[in-house]
Amino acid sequence: MNGSEILALLQSLFGDSLLQAQSDVLDPFVQVQPEQLVRLMQFLRYEPQLKFEMLNDITGTDWLETDAKKLAKAGFEPHLEVLYHLSSFSKLHRLCVKVVLPRWKDNKPGLLPELPTLAHLWKTADWQEREVYDLLGVQFIGHPDLRRLLLSDDWEGHPLRKDYEFPLEYQGIRCR
Repeated sequence: MNGSEILALLQSLFGDSLLQAQSDVLDPFVQVQPEQLVRLMQFLRYEPQLKFEMLNDITGTDWLETDAKKLAKAGFEPHLEVLYHLSSFSKLHRLCVKVVLPRWKDNKPGLLPELPTLAHLWKTADWQEREVYDLLGVQFIGHPDLRRLLLSDDWEGHPLRKDYEFPLEYQGIRCR
């Protein structure tokens, strides 16, 4: 299936759950509501026409404009995006699934936004979700072992957030 056919199939089944879809790009993508993520991903994983056997990567982006001069031109509200890059080796197609989250759960700074884990669908999600949790601060509900992956357990904050301030010193080592 090509990107247009995949997106047409998904739109016919998931309708309003898909907030955005584009097929005329290098990696066709869909944006799904967070509460529909598991249902969509299960379909993508197990539907015989699609068979996305591989979760290549999970990435995240902080959409926060910290420069006051650029803020007026930014044209978006601050948010986080989590992207899931999928491949089917048997069907030779790819798809990117995007989920948009608030920067903080319930708009309370310090409360991490949440997504359900996909570690039960793809084993690779285990470490990839841990990396996104560690660096960007997204809580994956139901993850079997959600703890820091790259930073030490006592590190505070999530360094890929644009408003993160690196500590001056960590355990006697100068950081900046």
